[in-house]
Amino acid sequence: MSDQILIDHKDGYAIVTNNKPARRNALGTQSMAELYAALLDLEKDPECKAVVLTGAAPAFCAGSDLKELGGLSIPDMCAHEAETARIARQIGMLSIPVVAAVEGYALGGGFILATSCDIVVSAASTKWNMPEVRNGWIPPWGLQTLAARTSAANARLITWGVLEIDGAEALRLGVADVIAPDGEALVAACGIAKRLAELPANAVASTKRFFETTATADAERQDAEANRLFGLDCQSEAAKAVLAKFTVAR
Repeated sequence: MSDQILIDHKDGYAIVTNNKPARRNALGTQSMAELYAALLDLEKDPECKAVVLTGAAPAFCAGSDLKELGGLSIPDMCAHEAETARIARQIGMLSIPVVAAVEGYALGGGFILATSCDIVVSAASTKWNMPEVRNGWIPPWGLQTLAARTSAANARLITWGVLEIDGAEALRLGVADVIAPDGEALVAACGIAKRLAELPANAVASTKRFFETTATADAERQDAEANRLFGLDCQSEAAKAVLAKFTVAR
């Protein structure tokens, strides 16, 4: 394993850090595979009862790694995003809770990765934004988790990019569950993880499983449809103009 994903074991829980600060912790093939492997390993660890997911400063995550995507054909981009979607959905299938600690900004796929976690802690001035539609395409995954947290109407406004929100607005809309002063989101998330770790693990897992059916119902089918629309959108003139900056091979 490279140093793209860092694991810090604490008393009863672990901090998992997406560690690509030079790329603003963008979601690439290697980092997502390592994140998935790390989460599965921690789920098997009897000493780990909860996970805190965060990003190396200055951001939680800037979304998809366009530098990596820039070398792919549109079908390969769709396949890449489908695999990222699968891994994000698996967060909900873990038996241990995952708490997102979000500082700086959460953009596009980074926004959705955070909302795929069981609990979201946002710093007050964190910038939450979905830039995909401005680029000419629909976000290819995870919109079900966003709608489950807020409402279909709010999710649509956020996805269109009409709403650009900070931590306070994210809390009001239900995107975030807890707001923390700037620089203290990780501390707050660790406090929640520690409290969860002190509860009976079986009951925590059962509670997560019970509510997971509501949070991600039909998510796999909806991700498949979003991915199909994403592929079509990427053939539009608006998308081509953006994708040309990243030398997408077709």
